Amino acid sequence: MNFEGIDPALADYTPTLHASLDPSLNPSLLQNVDLDADGLPLEALSVSESVHIMEGMYSELHTAVSEVGVPVSASHFDLHEEMLWIGNHGGHATSFFGPTLERYSSFQVHGSDDIRQIQSLDNGVLFLTKNNLKCLTRGGLIMFDFLMDENTDMHSLLLVDSSTVLIGGLQNHVSEIDLNTVQETRKLTVEVPGITIIRQSNRFFFCGHTSGKVSLRDLRTFKAEQEFDAYSGSLSDFDVHGNLLVTCGFSSRMNGLACDRFLKVYDLRTMRAITPLQVHVHPLFVRFIPTYTSRLAIISQSGQCQFCEPTGLANPADIFHLNTVGQLVMTFDVSASKQALVFGDSEGCVHLWADSPEVNFNAFSRETEFALPCMVENLPHLDWNQDLMPPSLIPTPLISEALLSDWPAANCTPAPRRAPPVDPEILRTMKKVGFIGYAPNPRTKLRNQVPYRLKEMENEFDSFSQVPESPLGREEEPHLYMVAKKYRKVTIKYSKLGLEAFDFKHYNKTLFAGLEPHIPNAYCNCMIQVLYLLEPVRCLVQNHLCQKEFCLGCELGFLFHMLDLSRGDPCQASNFLRAFRTIPEASALGLILADSDEATGKVNLGRLIQSWNCFILTQLHQETQEQEGPQAYRGVAGSGNSFGSSGDSVIGQLFGCEVENCSMCRCGKETVRVSSTLLFTLNFPECHSNDKAVRDYDFAEVLKRSICLEQSTQAWCENCEKYQPTVQTRNIRCLPDVLAINCEVNSIKEADFWKTQAECAFKKAMKKCEIEVPKSREIRPEEWEEFGNSEITPLCPSVNELKDVWIPYSIRMKLSKNKELEVLNWSDGDEASYTQEEEGTYVYDLMATVVHILDPRTGGSLVAHIKVGETYHQRKEGVTHSQWYLFNDFLIEPVDKCEAVQFDMSWKVPAILYYAKRHLNSKYNLTIKNPIEASVLLAEASLARKQRKCHATFIPLLLNEMPQAGELVGLDAEFVTLNQEEAELRSDGTKSTIKPSQMSVARITCVRGQGPNEGVPFIDDYISTQEQVVDYLTQYSGIKPGDLDAKISSKHLTTLKSTYLKLRFLIDVGVKFVGHGLQKDFRVINLMVPKEQVLDTVHLFHIPRKRMISLRFLAWYFLDLKIQGEMHDSIEDARTALQLYRKYLQLSKNGTDPDAFHKVLKGLYEKGRKMDWKVPEPDTQSSPKNASVFSAVMGL
Repeated sequence: MNFEGIDPALADYTPTLHASLDPSLNPSLLQNVDLDADGLPLEALSVSESVHIMEGMYSELHTAVSEVGVPVSASHFDLHEEMLWIGNHGGHATSFFGPTLERYSSFQVHGSDDIRQIQSLDNGVLFLTKNNLKCLTRGGLIMFDFLMDENTDMHSLLLVDSSTVLIGGLQNHVSEIDLNTVQETRKLTVEVPGITIIRQSNRFFFCGHTSGKVSLRDLRTFKAEQEFDAYSGSLSDFDVHGNLLVTCGFSSRMNGLACDRFLKVYDLRTMRAITPLQVHVHPLFVRFIPTYTSRLAIISQSGQCQFCEPTGLANPADIFHLNTVGQLVMTFDVSASKQALVFGDSEGCVHLWADSPEVNFNAFSRETEFALPCMVENLPHLDWNQDLMPPSLIPTPLISEALLSDWPAANCTPAPRRAPPVDPEILRTMKKVGFIGYAPNPRTKLRNQVPYRLKEMENEFDSFSQVPESPLGREEEPHLYMVAKKYRKVTIKYSKLGLEAFDFKHYNKTLFAGLEPHIPNAYCNCMIQVLYLLEPVRCLVQNHLCQKEFCLGCELGFLFHMLDLSRGDPCQASNFLRAFRTIPEASALGLILADSDEATGKVNLGRLIQSWNCFILTQLHQETQEQEGPQAYRGVAGSGNSFGSSGDSVIGQLFGCEVENCSMCRCGKETVRVSSTLLFTLNFPECHSNDKAVRDYDFAEVLKRSICLEQSTQAWCENCEKYQPTVQTRNIRCLPDVLAINCEVNSIKEADFWKTQAECAFKKAMKKCEIEVPKSREIRPEEWEEFGNSEITPLCPSVNELKDVWIPYSIRMKLSKNKELEVLNWSDGDEASYTQEEEGTYVYDLMATVVHILDPRTGGSLVAHIKVGETYHQRKEGVTHSQWYLFNDFLIEPVDKCEAVQFDMSWKVPAILYYAKRHLNSKYNLTIKNPIEASVLLAEASLARKQRKCHATFIPLLLNEMPQAGELVGLDAEFVTLNQEEAELRSDGTKSTIKPSQMSVARITCVRGQGPNEGVPFIDDYISTQEQVVDYLTQYSGIKPGDLDAKISSKHLTTLKSTYLKLRFLIDVGVKFVGHGLQKDFRVINLMVPKEQVLDTVHLFHIPRKRMISLRFLAWYFLDLKIQGEMHDSIEDARTALQLYRKYLQLSKNGTDPDAFHKVLKGLYEKGRKMDWKVPEPDTQSSPKNASVFSAVMGL
């Protein structure tokens, strides 16, 4: 609202409403108002006599005071409840309920600024001040507070939809705010600053400017479509109804502003002004009240109100006078039902006018929630002589201490009955129709009877996997409080748009890439991250390349390359896990899980990941050792590389340790065998239950005992020629560069030992810091804080950092000349005594811990704490520092280093520890040389036995045709389904995706994008698969059963690895891929392509917030081509996408004329809506170039 033209003589308002200071006030108006010494209102101003209101005419119904003496600055009828909201110049908000204006709530919104506009929402109310947007509940609790720049001066607020608002002011832009995320999504630039009023119709945004103009703007782009120069001075108010726009304002006269008595009226159909409407009052506010007719209400600043028709003549008889307390009318609003009007004056009074005594603010208001009144009644007399008098009638005070009659917390925990498992016979005989299964009733159970046990029998470690009850007591589901939120299993919620609508940035605000967990056997994601963030391993696998179809080293190198390219976006290890499932050793070790086992938590993930750790190190060591010749692909010569040769591997150098196994029989026969190991398993000492004193073990002592293992077993003695009890000892001959440790905490006994040692270490640390630990009672959290902040021990770590810690951050290992091992816990304080490395002495720093999270709800999960080194931060963020991070699939979060060594055995169990030598990276050559060379694009033999040259659908590239950076390549891929989508039907009929269908690439086509052979394919590979295909999707992919079978296929059949290398070479060279829907293609192929190398026609021919257009419709509209008739053909699709990109460059003039191209897109969408986005048959309609809508396109 602009008040520049208000009469200065009327601008002075009295600060209070005391009758002694203002004798002109009507005494009958203040007869029911109680004022205290500070002039604050205590009751509403009520009409003393019954009000008689004539039907159809507006009369004053009620008057109330919001805050005495403070002018009202904003008023608003609630759109959801029968409430009226008032804001004043002091930043205070007051709400009144119903037509009687009963005070509902009152609270301070801003300390000094005035409230400029109010807007009600479904769950709260928005308040706009000068540079602040605040949302509060109707009771006054803050929901969010959005602070804008201090230089902003906001005046207007418009609710576009339930989650978006526009805010305008004296700046040269309008801000779009998302109410769900409370963030500014867009800044919409305006040509002339100073938007003080914003309204909306179904066609335009209407913006009122301080210069006296009204601009009409597009609903989507906010670009100005029309502008009306209403007044020469300033704009006061305007309103829109139907096809009419009515404005009021001020004109420039005699070097000043004067209120213009002519209302300007505009017809929105012709976009022209019609006859102005002359009124008899000085208009400050104007609103349509469309009840019986399109009436206008015109309000003056002095309190005069006139009703008239916008196209008729104003009648002086229709003027009404407001009985205002203050001299000025400051605000005006009309209810949604058009039955009530509200006026706010300069003395803080609110006047409600209505056309009937029983007025409703809204047509359908919901019930308002009121605070419960305090019901205090006289307590009945209690007769102690009656034996049946219940003692519960005696009122007891509210106390925080426990009562003697309270039940223990363990007995108050609700234990809901679990649903019984589905009968296996039902699952075996089930037939699926879509996502609904049908099976006959096996009749193995009685009707309507479900047997259950109150307490399930638990054996061995199963009880350890259950979360125990906390001593603090939980009301329900204690595990929700036990497991911290960031450690819980994360899941992807799928929508209609698939993964595109899921906000991964909410879980990962770093630039490191997470891994998606929905793929089978993705439990190893945390260990993949550990290996990736170990610099020598990362460089080794990226330099490795061999000819084996399923090589874990190669697939891990491809995955690490994707993790290097990603800037915070998650990756998936689908190709690596596909190769992992084909290795017989993995299946024999039980490392390949079924989906049901992983989801139900039947598998001990801690034991499983330790077996996987041993398997992957052994497999990588063997694969890099078995490699024949140089590491080039298909025999291309390569220079020597420090990362291994045919006789050794970097895995062996990093993790390998030569051990000496000695077996001593009691007859004196000693047998010595030398072998190597890649990791060690912790061996805990035996603790007898009858020992009263708990022995304290250092972690270094247990580690030395585990490395130099001594045990008694039955073994064959060649001297005795029979099995004899033998003593077996193990000694090491060298120290590894990386110490990999499996913790082997797989039972309650081992967990209790770890917990006991952590408690002993905690007491020892407290004693070292001279803090006495109370023994007779539980230590309360406030006492921990007192201990941690003690002035006696300013250099000690906090108590929370010492709890549940047993393993050290560093250990010192020394191997003497006679091969005796010494292991010591190492701390930062020992650095002063350790000046330089002695021969055979090394310090190992903890770099990763993998833990098993016990959560009965989800079956548990695995997470990793990893110390990310300087080189990774340098590549990703450009800084050089080390930081501990938590890796929980796609959730990545920086954590304090103490979290990496704290293990609460009730829910966080250690599984794997990695210690690395200090300055490890300086020992290895960390240069990565891309092993993929141009020879991968040359001609190769097909796997299909029946494939002949006459069936070839592509011409391989010649040496002089090798692509260069920036060249175009048309790409298309076709897929088949390996697993069907898992979904459920909600009660409202909508479908919810639980797990998406698993796709596998079946055909990849690349066509030349330039040159004399433009459009000729140089790659057309059908991908052989060994996995079962449940749906070939022939109608959409063109793949038929048998096309992927090497025995009967007539296509050019290759392995996925072979085609993957071709695409990787093209990406590394820097070509630009042109295609339609490439994001999904690259995701299924499992490729990470930089955005600048992708030219996707689905986005080029797309208007934001509108539907995506199919390739078939685009080809018909722009190219006059009928494609994808009966089946899809990837060569045709790739070639068409290339032609569409050429057409895009032609229409947009190489991207220099976006406005002209936007008009073309508008014509495209209009045509698509008319055609229902279907390409017509040849008999029904000819080429779209003959249509009038295409003439504008060709004219460009």
